[in-house]
Amino acid sequence: MLDIQEISDRLEIQELQVAYSTAIDSRNFEALDNVFVPEADIDLTPFGAIAGKLPEMKKWLAESMAQLPASQHLLGNPEIHVDGDRATGRVMSYNAIAFPAEDGESPIALLGMWYIDEYVRTPQGWRISRRGQERSWAQGLPTAPAN
Repeated sequence: MLDIQEISDRLEIQELQVAYSTAIDSRNFEALDNVFVPEADIDLTPFGAIAGKLPEMKKWLAESMAQLPASQHLLGNPEIHVDGDRATGRVMSYNAIAFPAEDGESPIALLGMWYIDEYVRTPQGWRISRRGQERSWAQGLPTAPAN
């Protein structure tokens, strides 16, 4: 049976996962400071993005996402393993991305992936210290690299 601390830790980490998606989809990249530790390693290369530290990633996201009219992350099936002040996790993401419309409606790409994370408890609460992606599938992504 889970004790109250582990239940609390897992819920806080799930809220952190949602906060990431909300920051990305709302284009509030400064909010990522409340999601990641400052020196976090972030690797979003499976779908053609970049890998880097948080400041570099925030800059890249602001520039690249400015070209997209909308995105929407849907998260599910969180797996979280807490070990004291550290944790690991994997959460499924279904991500829809709208591309600029040439005429009429925006073309939509659909991405299926898992985020693979490492977490650390800080004085400000849980934060992501490492985030990667595991690609499952993509539909309609014009520049999708091969697996």
